[in-house]
Amino acid sequence: MNTATPHADDLLAAATTMGAVTLHVGDLAAMSAYYREAIALTELPDLGAPDRVVLGRGRTPVVVLRHTPGLPATSRHQAGLFHTAVLFDTEEALAAAVVHAARHPLSRFVGNADHWVSRAFYFTDPEDNGIELYWDRPRDTWQRSGGRVAMGTDWFDPQAYLQQHLDESALAGASGQGAQVGHVHLQVGDIPTAQRFYVDTLGFEVMADLPGALFVAAGGYHHHLAVNTWNSAGAGPRAASLGLGQVALTVPGQDDVEALRDRLRHARVPVRDDGRTLRFDDPWKTVVEVSVG
Repeated sequence: MNTATPHADDLLAAATTMGAVTLHVGDLAAMSAYYREAIALTELPDLGAPDRVVLGRGRTPVVVLRHTPGLPATSRHQAGLFHTAVLFDTEEALAAAVVHAARHPLSRFVGNADHWVSRAFYFTDPEDNGIELYWDRPRDTWQRSGGRVAMGTDWFDPQAYLQQHLDESALAGASGQGAQVGHVHLQVGDIPTAQRFYVDTLGFEVMADLPGALFVAAGGYHHHLAVNTWNSAGAGPRAASLGLGQVALTVPGQDDVEALRDRLRHARVPVRDDGRTLRFDDPWKTVVEVSVG
C-alpha cells in the first residue's frame, strides 16, 4: 500500500468527527424501542420525513432509523455495516450502557476487548446490525510509531469491569450521560480499493492495518472509520437491503466541504451537492454524507 505522506491540503480537517449512522429498518417501532431501552438513547426532534426516527444523547444524534419495509435482510457476506461504535465520556457511562444492553431480551452480546487505546463491548441489535459500546483511554497514553497508533485485541473480564465501574446513579440516569458516534466500521470487498477511496480521495490518514482490515482517521484519532474483508472479501456494490443506509461526517467549516468537493471531482466521484452538504457513494454504494458540524 502507498505510505507516502499526504499534503495537508489533501487531508480532512483534524476536527472532523463522525455523525449519526442511518439504518434502514423493517420494524420502526421495535427498533426505536430497542435503541431507547437497550442503548439508553432518547428520541430527538426531527423535521425530516415521517417514516424516520432520530435517537441520541442530549442534542447529539447517534442513529437515524428509516422505515423501509419490504427490503431484504442484509447478509454478513455483503459490503455494508460491521458496527456502529458509540463512544462514552466515562467508564461509568460505558458500564451503565453495557448493563442496559445486556439486560434487554433482544440484545445479543458478542464479546468484549481491550484495544489498548480503548475498552469495548459488542452487541447485535434485533435486525442484525452490529453495535460497539466503548470508552477511550486518554490520548497521551496511546503508543504511537511512525504516525501509526498501536492497537491490539486483548480479553478482559467483563463482569469484573462492570463491578469496578458500575455506578447506580449513572445506571439510573444513563440517557443523560454524554455519548456520540466515535467511529464506524464497514465491511468492504477489498482493502486497496477502500484505501484509495477513503485515504487518497476522502482525506483520512492510515492509523493502523491488520490482516484484512484498515483503520483510518483525521487529526490523529485511533480511527474514525475502519474497513475489513473478514466476511465480505470480493463483495461487489451493495444491493438495496435493510441495514446501513448512510455514514455521516462533520467537518469544522465550509472551506473543508469545498476542499473535499474539489478532491472528489478531481477523482471523478459523482457528488450530490446542495451547497452545504455533500453526498456521494463509496465503491460499494454506501452513501457518505459530509456537512459542517
